[in-house]
Amino acid sequence: MEREKTVSSHNSIAASLSDYLKALPLYLLPQHFLSRLMYRLTRCPLRLWKEWQIRWFIQHYGVDMTEARESDQTRYEDFNQFFTRELREGVRPIAESPDALICPVDGAVSQVGSVDGGTMIQAKGRHYTLQALLANDDALADVFHGGSFINLYLSPRDYHRIHMPLSGKLTRMCYEPGRLFAVNPHTARVVPELFARNERVINLFETEAGPMALIMVGAIFVGGMETFWAGPITPRTSRREPQTWTYEGSAVVLQKGEEIGRFNMGSTVILLFGPNAVQWTGDLQTGTGVRMGEAIGMIFKRR
Repeated sequence: MEREKTVSSHNSIAASLSDYLKALPLYLLPQHFLSRLMYRLTRCPLRLWKEWQIRWFIQHYGVDMTEARESDQTRYEDFNQFFTRELREGVRPIAESPDALICPVDGAVSQVGSVDGGTMIQAKGRHYTLQALLANDDALADVFHGGSFINLYLSPRDYHRIHMPLSGKLTRMCYEPGRLFAVNPHTARVVPELFARNERVINLFETEAGPMALIMVGAIFVGGMETFWAGPITPRTSRREPQTWTYEGSAVVLQKGEEIGRFNMGSTVILLFGPNAVQWTGDLQTGTGVRMGEAIGMIFKRR
């Protein structure tokens, strides 16, 4: 299938002076304060305020409201309810092949490939380590060493709910505090180990393809990340410290395509699989547009 190019392949070119100039203010801004402020502003129910926000956003980003379950923009209680809107049933069909690995989100491919030597590509000339991404958990990093990864970038106009790429059982969830740099192509080219430095939620599953990590990466103005089994994980109202929840023997079993969480404002999802578990489809490359439910790979081994 011919995939749409929704963003330019900026991650495949070297960083420029312009990239550094655009990223520099992010080091100076109070990232968490601004994100908490955005959290409040996007949940303000005042009618004139929220309707102006929604109307401006739809026009500026070209949001297709015909796909939404609630297409009347005035019926949303606040901007965040609009931003995390549900889609109409059938708008994102799930790939039918039982061996298909489906895309968990709407967005675009940032990078895709293999975990070579414990590192992954962030952008041309920049890499980040598997160990740092997984909060320096050596045992967990060993599980995915030599495996496969894909980074999926969600732009503001995209659908912001996250779904299961494969059927599986939740085993662990980890919150790792960090910075809140933007995750656009400019910052990916200039901020070292961007995805391993930002705040993130690491969700670990046992699937029919073996272990899978689905990592929700926070960014500036991402006013919250949440999962359906734990509710809101960020923003943290108390001190930001690492936290782990274990679900051994739990009943959190999810089918392919089921909703698992959402971004309250946009960011990035990273998928990790172990060695010889999945094979990405050949047409995936930096900048390739993807939609939730379509096949982005195939399972090598069934369990």
